[in-house]
Amino acid sequence: MPHFTIEYSANLDDRVDMADVVELVRRTAIETGIFPVGGVRVRAIRCEHYAIADGRDGFAFMAMLLRLGEGRDLAARKNAGQHIFDHLSHFLDPLFADEGFSLSFDMQINDKETSWKRNSIHDLLIAEARHG
Repeated sequence: MPHFTIEYSANLDDRVDMADVVELVRRTAIETGIFPVGGVRVRAIRCEHYAIADGRDGFAFMAMLLRLGEGRDLAARKNAGQHIFDHLSHFLDPLFADEGFSLSFDMQINDKETSWKRNSIHDLLIAEARHG
């Protein structure tokens, strides 16, 4: 972990490249230095059906949730979250100039007692680093 899930309104398809958004979040998460590279996951989920505010067609949203494991103090989480949010918000500046756009980012800490994982990516990255 960390796993980022980005839900976004379908009306953003023609206004933002979600592949660029996903890559930006991945890169900025790694830049923070508090997340293991092998655990980073970023996924974007297009919401075909949604309702925003007074129902105007032009309104759009992007809501990002970060699920992460225990073990990082509040200051580290806040600094990392602010770094990621600032870069994402800046990238999306053109959307804020449009008819109406909402961006949110929340963190959720998973209880290690009720979170199961199996991941061979960490071992692969370690082996590659050792052998060039």
